[in-house]
Amino acid sequence: MSEQLKLRLNDSKAIRWGALVIVAFTMMAAYYVNDVVAPLKTMLETNLGWDSTDFGFYTGGYSFLNVFFMMLIWGGLILDRFGIRFTGKLATILMVGGTALEYYAMTGLAGPDATIFGMNEIFGYKAGVFVAFAGYSIFGVGAEVAGITVTKIIAKWFKGKELATAMGVQVALARIGSQAGYAIAIPMANAMGLSAPVLLGLILLLGGMVAFFVFAVMDKKLDMQKATATEEAGAEEEEEKFSFKDVKNILVNPGFWLIALLCVLFYSCVFPFQKFASELMIIKYGIAEEFAGTLAGLPALGALFLTPIFGGFIDKRGKSASIMILGSAMLIGVHFVYALPAVNFWLVAIVLMIILGIAFSLVPSAMWPAVAKIFPVSQLGTAYALIFFIQNIGLWGIPTLIGKVLDVYCIVGQKPNGANIYDYTIPMCIFTGIACLSLVVAFFLKKADKENGYRLEEPNIRKA
Repeated sequence: MSEQLKLRLNDSKAIRWGALVIVAFTMMAAYYVNDVVAPLKTMLETNLGWDSTDFGFYTGGYSFLNVFFMMLIWGGLILDRFGIRFTGKLATILMVGGTALEYYAMTGLAGPDATIFGMNEIFGYKAGVFVAFAGYSIFGVGAEVAGITVTKIIAKWFKGKELATAMGVQVALARIGSQAGYAIAIPMANAMGLSAPVLLGLILLLGGMVAFFVFAVMDKKLDMQKATATEEAGAEEEEEKFSFKDVKNILVNPGFWLIALLCVLFYSCVFPFQKFASELMIIKYGIAEEFAGTLAGLPALGALFLTPIFGGFIDKRGKSASIMILGSAMLIGVHFVYALPAVNFWLVAIVLMIILGIAFSLVPSAMWPAVAKIFPVSQLGTAYALIFFIQNIGLWGIPTLIGKVLDVYCIVGQKPNGANIYDYTIPMCIFTGIACLSLVVAFFLKKADKENGYRLEEPNIRKA
């Protein structure tokens, strides 16, 4: 039996890390598409006639179907019932389709006078804005389902091995996509047109879809190898069977609610903030438009290098709960200083983005492996889906709120090209308050770890 185990694909370090790189490329493309439109906010306003409310509505579209139609929960149930191969393929197809619709909205429906099916407005929004919102919503379903699928893939392929390091590397590689989106969006749009960065994302996602189909072949072979090891395979297959009763078991676990709350609060202070950060850098700190997107993407760049390092530390030393507390505290400091009206020196903005990048590396490197400690493999897909569902409530609500607040309370002037000038003090105070709540939840999570024996402070790598 030990000889059969040695023949498994994931027992080869090179093969399991190679599989990780393949699925990470798919997520890299997804993260690029997710973030590439954020730096273009001002250009969308001047070229297509959008305003901050339109931009907030579009940005919240990422999570609309996931929240109001519970697509993430269905995705998690599909994942645990039909497996990672079927679910991953479906997710990549949805991402490609949604991005194609976004691209159409920014080309075929460009401008405030564009019509679709004879309608200039849909539910009170410009036709182009609504179609872009619909495309981003479809993409969001695919991206989030792909995220939980890849997370379960790593838990499967790296169980008892370098779990946190692998999750950290996957996040780091995905952040390359984010950073690329922030860095090249404005220069590419200026050189080739507003929709060019989205077209590049569509091409990358097509490559990511092919990459996942390649991984599916590898994963099928791994399952066939497991099936040949009779005694141990029987135990593992029994462990991975899903029951709808598992949903109840997840929901009554206090660790689930604390991780979910920390997730929604923490990420609501990062991703929605980044959507508006480029404009903040330009207006408040006087940073050049061409550089603002790169600066807004610094947290993703920091995560590229730091998340694997922190993941390796957690694998060997543990301290996941303590690290989540530290990351949440750093987030408070960042948003509080951004909220100070008198602090408007460009170097401060850069330093704060670097600190945000460190916090953005600390918390995910500890949070996602912690879920794999709290729940068995059979419940992981559904657990991640439910957590991502709650996270998406924030990813929908916060940018929608910030966009509305900017238009109603924060306009202080106009540029010669007609774009509004905003005071970001109130939005940054909102982000600061949310960050404070995340710190409180992180402390409760550490307390629950001691009471329930989740072993979050223990290392992930098992000693022989």
